[in-house]
Amino acid sequence: MSLPQFFFDRVSAEIRQQMDGVQALADQLSRLPLPDDAKGCVAGIADAAAGVTRTLERALDLRGVATQGLTLQPAPLRLRELLDDVAARWRPRANAAGVTLHTSYDGAPEAQVLGDRSRLIQVFDGLLGEAVASAARGAVEVTLRAAPATGGVKLQGRVRGGATGRDAQPEEDRVRDVADKLGLEVALGAMLARRIVAGLSGVVTHESNAGDAGTAWFEILLPAAADASAAPAPAPEARPAHVLVVDDNATNRVVAQALCEMLGCTSEAAEDGFAAVEAARRGRFDLILMDIRMPRLDGLAATHEIRKLPGKAGEAPIVALTANVDPDDANAYMAAGMCGVLEKPMKADDLRQALRKALAGRADVAAA
Repeated sequence: MSLPQFFFDRVSAEIRQQMDGVQALADQLSRLPLPDDAKGCVAGIADAAAGVTRTLERALDLRGVATQGLTLQPAPLRLRELLDDVAARWRPRANAAGVTLHTSYDGAPEAQVLGDRSRLIQVFDGLLGEAVASAARGAVEVTLRAAPATGGVKLQGRVRGGATGRDAQPEEDRVRDVADKLGLEVALGAMLARRIVAGLSGVVTHESNAGDAGTAWFEILLPAAADASAAPAPAPEARPAHVLVVDDNATNRVVAQALCEMLGCTSEAAEDGFAAVEAARRGRFDLILMDIRMPRLDGLAATHEIRKLPGKAGEAPIVALTANVDPDDANAYMAAGMCGVLEKPMKADDLRQALRKALAGRADVAAA
């Protein structure tokens, strides 16, 4: 890895971690009985931190697509639910901008495809970000159409209400124009949407409508997924997963516990390896998130001690929580008795996957 690449990765990771900390602390403040003007300040801090995080993540995603190609994780995806997710994700932001958001789905109610949910949401994020930012307190309409086609299901996504006339510009001029008028986050999102659609053998097109509004739309073909019409048997009622967060940094503990709460888990915290071993001795944890570098007793030594505990206390799944995910180091974590690695700064989706893996086969615990 080159030195500029090394510093780029370290700086981006540091910014993301600090912004996660700001958001977690703002969330904690928002729950306190504050005056209205103070609540407004806290909300502004949270919104600013969220904006920085989104801009950084879009820049990193765009860089990854440009340098490594488009990576996909296809899975069965119900299209109507995809549009519901997009609406739930964007309606609060549209309302805050004074924009009315309308959504409609045109297709078989239970139609499913094999698609990458997060990538498709990134496409809608890019188109909606541009439309909402340029709608000038009007309305934005989102439509998802699904029709059977040779080789799968043809999807057409349309976002009406954005600016017009940019499609004829060269991409470099278009990006600069959007960044100047609507902001860097919007420009990066629009670029990422185009790259993802292109990677799926489609294209994003803009059409001019009457007045100032325009329509951005794309078409892609995805494989159809088998229709799982048989309803699964109802699962037994499960309790929330209980997580032990071990980290010597107070902000990191707050962020991790906030993510646990967001995923419906309960949690406790320990500030070093000694405290972690004592907490684990009670045998109450479904998952332990273990920082590696800590004073007094580091994560590897603490894991060794926990594995010596009798019964369920010594069997609790332990996941390394570290900024260093080099394969050799990851192998050392596994050899010490851990079952996985989460990269700092931790993301909710990564924690969700770690919980599901740790709790696989356990009907008594809710797996996020």
